[in-house]
Amino acid sequence: MKHTIRNIIRSRRFLTGAALAALIAGFTFGPSMFGNGGFAQAQDAVPDNTMVPKFEVDPFWPKPLPNNWVMGETIGVAMDAHENVWVIHRPPSLEKNMSSLTRGEAKCCTAAPDVLEFDQAGNLIHYFGPAEGHDWPSGNHGITIDKDGNVWIASASAAQPGPPPGSAEQFAKHPSGDVFDIETGGEMVKGQYHDSFILKLSQDGKFLGEIGRANGSKGSLDIDNVRGVSTIRFLPDGTLVAADGYGNHRVSEWDPKTLKNIRIWGAYGKPPTDDPIPHYDVNSPQFGNPVHCAEPSNDGLLYVCDRTNDRIQVFKFDGTFVKQYGVAINTKALGSVWEIAFSKDRAQKFMYITDGSNEVIHVFDRQSMKELYAFGGGGRKAGVFYGVHSIVTDAKGDIFTTETFDGARVQKFIYKGMVPLSSLLKQHIVGGSIINP
Repeated sequence: MKHTIRNIIRSRRFLTGAALAALIAGFTFGPSMFGNGGFAQAQDAVPDNTMVPKFEVDPFWPKPLPNNWVMGETIGVAMDAHENVWVIHRPPSLEKNMSSLTRGEAKCCTAAPDVLEFDQAGNLIHYFGPAEGHDWPSGNHGITIDKDGNVWIASASAAQPGPPPGSAEQFAKHPSGDVFDIETGGEMVKGQYHDSFILKLSQDGKFLGEIGRANGSKGSLDIDNVRGVSTIRFLPDGTLVAADGYGNHRVSEWDPKTLKNIRIWGAYGKPPTDDPIPHYDVNSPQFGNPVHCAEPSNDGLLYVCDRTNDRIQVFKFDGTFVKQYGVAINTKALGSVWEIAFSKDRAQKFMYITDGSNEVIHVFDRQSMKELYAFGGGGRKAGVFYGVHSIVTDAKGDIFTTETFDGARVQKFIYKGMVPLSSLLKQHIVGGSIINP
């Protein structure tokens, strides 16, 4: 019951009235496709002999962290040019019993540094945390490594920074130990949104610049600041594109050298607004909160996750609207479309969508936008999920995921080749995951 209440509190920005009741009542699940007009169409069945990618969890990846470090809500993952895996988590989210070492009360545990780098074998090879003298997120979110090796960090909390993670001051203020969420981890100040910036850092954590500034945002039409960015990606010409996001209702593009805005847009490519509009509407005229991903493809399309409206909107890189698709459109709770990654073939044939409400990864054929199958299921064992959040693929076709809330981990799913869909459906459970749970 403790965790249910805690997660409802986390979600209060968009869970009110009937929507909150729906979180408890449950939902049904099934893919549908939407055309330009947004009208539902029945999706044709996928033939059993369709060849699909198969995955198997590596239960021992990554290796244990040193120094009695543990991760909190694990909120972002990226792949660099050397195929090393970068992870960002939220140290303030550790519960009191998981940070006893910080206060000298036991030998375990204390929060790991915010940013962790692993090699392909799962060894921790590098890390860093906040540095003095510049803004740092109240709520870490996405992480991306650009072609020059610079580290970009997204931030998504409205709250002001709180006491040091795991400190006596943190838990004196929140004696229950249920401390951190994206809104209430620190003090809320009316009219301010702390995480109105994107950080640019070296691989050693040295400050190189930022887009925006703390508490600077004036809303979705502000071209000097962001407001609760979920993910950061780069277009082929080097333009930075942000899912912007938790406070705004837009996608924004920026010059990564000058750090100046290039363009912004909202749902359907129209100007964004901050008008209050209910969530869970696959044909909503604006993006809900959060706009949770903006993933570019090799063929010049940008796939945008409108998480609580259970849809993907597709654009050209200049913000021209192309089409939208619904995903598990009856989902309430925290919505169904969390983050997207593509298979590494040139055509990017397969699309992988994390869904932290239904606790699965949806596997789509990208050209037809038909769902082939889903894998995962809810739980804490290897291969299933508790708050599956971010996703990235490597050159071998392996998948890496992070889990927020009390999932608090990163998992690796090894690509095992192509198999007939019927073989997966027959096995039902493969490599630790449930197929179509």
